[in-house]
Amino acid sequence: MPRDETDPINDKPMPLLDHLLELRRRLMWSIGAFFVAFLVCYFFSGRIYDFLAAPLAEIMRQKGQEPRLIYTVLYEVFFTHVKVAVFAGAFITFPIAATQLWLFIAPGLYRSEKRAILPFLIASPVLFVMGAALGYYVVFPFAWRFFLSFETPPTAHGVQIELFATVSAYLNLVMKLIFAFGITFQLPVLLSLMARVGLISARQLASKRRYAYVACFVVAAVLAPPDVFTQTGLAVPLILLYEVSIFAARWVEPKPLPD
Repeated sequence: MPRDETDPINDKPMPLLDHLLELRRRLMWSIGAFFVAFLVCYFFSGRIYDFLAAPLAEIMRQKGQEPRLIYTVLYEVFFTHVKVAVFAGAFITFPIAATQLWLFIAPGLYRSEKRAILPFLIASPVLFVMGAALGYYVVFPFAWRFFLSFETPPTAHGVQIELFATVSAYLNLVMKLIFAFGITFQLPVLLSLMARVGLISARQLASKRRYAYVACFVVAAVLAPPDVFTQTGLAVPLILLYEVSIFAARWVEPKPLPD
């Protein structure tokens, strides 16, 4: 029964089997969407990989080198294309999967609960894309330039050091960083949702600010490659997002009832 007439719930009693069938239907829609996206992305996997490799190629051109990546195993390129398709397919169909999850749980929520959760559901993929874009367009050029700076030309008494990156190793690094930036950008969503249900408060977040800053650099050190540019490029946005989370928590946290 609803708590009051102004906060209705649209759920209706259903046997457990019907709930399982509904869950199965939502999963099938999500899996079907991913499978279609995977096939399309596999057809364009070469272009997608070129897009992911563009920051490295640009830095190589600036250094007067011919952009290239190598592979050392016969099947390496094929499985790299498969991973590209899986990565791009999951990226594209995430909003569809989130929508199917929402359609499954929404009938069991009160109207006030729907209004509270829906903004977080919308903000999550937007923040993920923002984090991925920050990594790709801002951090990658600085990081790749730093790594390529360790190449040395041949000398009379020295050894030439030259990069021969493999296609799979580069893709693994790029996917790791994109997911790292995208997932860490979910910090405002997580903290705001915790504040909304009363687990934390904006005052608590503000009082723990100095510890949160240290934690941001620790997370960046774990997720990012061991260079100062990439780690700082991840830690600084995390700190800014933490500050945003304080304001968001203050806005969404339950207000005390008047005396």
